[in-house]
Amino acid sequence: MAAPAIILATLLVACLTQACHGNVLFSSLKRTLVVTATPKAGEVLKGGEDKVTVTWSLNGTYKGQDSEYKTVKVKLCYSPISQKDRGWRKTEDELHKDKTCQFTIVSRPYSASAPKGNFTWTIEKDIPQATYFIRAYALNAKDDQVAYGQTTNTGKTTNLFTVNAVTGRHVSLDIASVCFSAFSVVSLAFFFAIEKRKAKKSSPPPPQM
Repeated sequence: MAAPAIILATLLVACLTQACHGNVLFSSLKRTLVVTATPKAGEVLKGGEDKVTVTWSLNGTYKGQDSEYKTVKVKLCYSPISQKDRGWRKTEDELHKDKTCQFTIVSRPYSASAPKGNFTWTIEKDIPQATYFIRAYALNAKDDQVAYGQTTNTGKTTNLFTVNAVTGRHVSLDIASVCFSAFSVVSLAFFFAIEKRKAKKSSPPPPQM
């Protein structure tokens, strides 16, 4: 009888641990980080080609309140216009459910003595075509988000930029494809005409009355 009780206790502890760890609300975070990035508002960037430089630092107003910050994680985030009617990009207040910021740009250790950092990132080829902003989270020793900063305003309507996805197609390939398709149709019609002529020549003459 002891074994089921031990298993039940273990499950209870695991559930309580999960409830206490990682269940962070975005609305509970202070915006203590100042985050800037090189893309201009409305700029269109190409995946696999263009670069983005991100800079982050502690807002001077919160100096001395960053003792628990251990890591800064910078993320690429969907803007509201690119979330509309897309549940898989939905914003949730509970950060472990939130789908706004799905792409990690960089993760770096944070030091209160040197709270500034920057990173230049080449936009990856598999980044979906959408409109984005950039957000940085400060994480504690448990990897829980404790603060943030972002390149846009609270409503996420300013300083947005667009990424054009790599399609893998080129104009020259499209032209070649059209030419080969046309050639196939002409060839098919040509061989069909030849076969029809051969069939006509090889057919026996009609019987004479």
